[in-house]
Amino acid sequence: MATAGHLLLLLGCAVAIYLACEWFVNAVEWLGIRLQLGTLAVGTVLAAIGTALPESVVTLVAVTLGGTESSKQIGIGAAMGGPLVLATIAYGVTGWMLIRHRTTVGPNPLRTIDRLRLVSDQTWFLVIFVVKVGLGLVAFALKPWLGLLFFAAYGAYLRREVRADTEGHTDADLEPLKLQPHRAAPSGWAVAVQTLATLAVIFVASQVFVGQLEWAGPALGLPAAVTALLLSPIATELPEVMNAVIWVRQGKTQLALANISGAMMIQATVPSGLGLLFTPWLFTAPLVLSGVVTVAAIGYLRWLGRTNRLTPGRLAFTAVFYGAFAVGLAFLGV
Repeated sequence: MATAGHLLLLLGCAVAIYLACEWFVNAVEWLGIRLQLGTLAVGTVLAAIGTALPESVVTLVAVTLGGTESSKQIGIGAAMGGPLVLATIAYGVTGWMLIRHRTTVGPNPLRTIDRLRLVSDQTWFLVIFVVKVGLGLVAFALKPWLGLLFFAAYGAYLRREVRADTEGHTDADLEPLKLQPHRAAPSGWAVAVQTLATLAVIFVASQVFVGQLEWAGPALGLPAAVTALLLSPIATELPEVMNAVIWVRQGKTQLALANISGAMMIQATVPSGLGLLFTPWLFTAPLVLSGVVTVAAIGYLRWLGRTNRLTPGRLAFTAVFYGAFAVGLAFLGV
């Protein structure tokens, strides 16, 4: 009975996250119109900040309130596991959804996206992420203060996104706000309430989902380290994956990809800054492996984008990198 209860709670949290994301993407697009942001900025800034909240809070709590070395390692693991899942699973699911909906979105809707903007976001991420991994391999007295530079890097990226996206987000193809389905233009309070309420549901459900996965690991005979590096990041990145599923289904591929790239920038900077400030930020072999696989996956995608070879099938292939990471953990004996 206990096992059945855990499984039902796990399934219930996944459903709650999906439904909350349905309402969240609806609200965040209307919020973008209210704030007069461009379409891409809605994905890279508004949606990304909202969906990156669960994993950022996990890192914050682990590194600031956790009194043990184990809790600080969980914080570092969250800071590394998030980008890995986004670079592999999130992009892979987006590609799979594009293949699945090819009759409605076309054989290759990726040809119509702002490819250079996507490549630029991936370049920003790679530069910052490589520095982040490099700092995990060395120890020196001033290293904690470098965490402030990661916050500054995200601030610079945020400013760039808002300023560069001059094409305003319109309500031409938007569904009515779910809280006010009969109004052509929803009120500001309704947009704010729906945004904040769905974020609260996503946050709580994500935390419960992580807790259930922590139960599932030992129940399946998996070591704690495997659960922390393989399963927990999938739970905390589930909102980004759900958003990608919803936006691709609505024919908004650009928003789906923008949400992932924006969330990756947050994961490369904010949790890393916290980790540098409050932990020794020294990597074990599994953490180094996660960094190498993440760089390989984004390097592969960046190459496809620069050479105009990005297709739904090749995008879906990025999920294979996550499988390679799992195999690598097995070779390391984790």
